[in-house]
Amino acid sequence: MKLKIVPARMGLQWVKLGIRTFFRQPLALSGLFLMFMVITWAAGSVPVVGSALVLALLPACTLGFMAACKEAATGNFPMPAVFFSAFRAGRQQVRAMLVLGVLYGLGLWMITGITALFDNGAFMARHLAGQMPTVEMVQDPATKTAILVFLALQLPLSLMFWHAPALVHWHHMPPLKSMFFSLVACLRNFWAYALFGLAWMGVAMGSLLFLVLLASLVGSPQLLGVVLPPVLMLIASMVLSSTYFTFRDCFDTSTGETHDIPTPAPGAL
Repeated sequence: MKLKIVPARMGLQWVKLGIRTFFRQPLALSGLFLMFMVITWAAGSVPVVGSALVLALLPACTLGFMAACKEAATGNFPMPAVFFSAFRAGRQQVRAMLVLGVLYGLGLWMITGITALFDNGAFMARHLAGQMPTVEMVQDPATKTAILVFLALQLPLSLMFWHAPALVHWHHMPPLKSMFFSLVACLRNFWAYALFGLAWMGVAMGSLLFLVLLASLVGSPQLLGVVLPPVLMLIASMVLSSTYFTFRDCFDTSTGETHDIPTPAPGAL
């Protein structure tokens, strides 16, 4: 496997490609995002094992949206069946994708458990229940520390799984090896990913500011509550659309400068 090193400005290019691809097929990609939300909601509604089921399906759902964006980027209309690409690739790859989901869930639960060391489990209880921390909790120094620890540990976990589903699906990698290569790719292209994240934060903040000003101009604060959810959904769809291009440009070795990705010791994976 070769790793393509990209310049920092590629982070902005990924954002542009994600937005452009979304508007090529807005109805299809919006519909697939709604399907993504419905599947995760339905899985989360299963008694007892709901939260675990959501985490197990998350890599497969992410891969499905990336496959749809790949179709849209080539000018094709992504059919709903594309969303289930991870489950149509053979038994071995389906098993590998589900293993990724289990590993992600274990990692997230481990991180959440670590936060209990700082606030006696207050943040952990809210997080596992799918609830946001209250204002009073955020103002508490112990819970604030727990939240910061959670965010700091979640970042490397997210980087390990950023490209892992695509590597399992398109490059037939074992789960642990795909996580290793995903982390290396993100770290070696750190500035491109940093600019990518900052650009999407700017898009989200700019959209929110525009909607607040619009609601103020028309004298209808209720407008913000009506318009904000679909706008955030569209932005989330475009962010997911852009993730395909981060994978394509970091692992496509046909052009540009490439470097060997260091392979871990045989017993490490």
